[in-house]
Amino acid sequence: MALKEEFEEHAEKAKTLPESTTNENKLILYGLYKQATVGPVDTSRPGLFNMRDRAKWDAWKAVEGKSKDEAMSDYITKVKQLLEEAAAASA
Repeated sequence: MALKEEFEEHAEKAKTLPESTTNENKLILYGLYKQATVGPVDTSRPGLFNMRDRAKWDAWKAVEGKSKDEAMSDYITKVKQLLEEAAAASA
């Protein structure tokens, strides 16, 4: 399977992650997704009063050195890990 196809498949799977998925893990996925689909951060950092968007921006900025392919691969790995953890927790 091509990397892009596998990435898109795991982006769909990520939507099935349980509510208990931590914000930290959600932010990691968000940053990798944006890096994989858009590339380096292309907006300015949101202001102090917009904490949610600021955290998302920071997560994206944290992976800005990765290529789109690296970000896709890391995203797939992270989704697999979180799905396995969710399955183990519900077993």
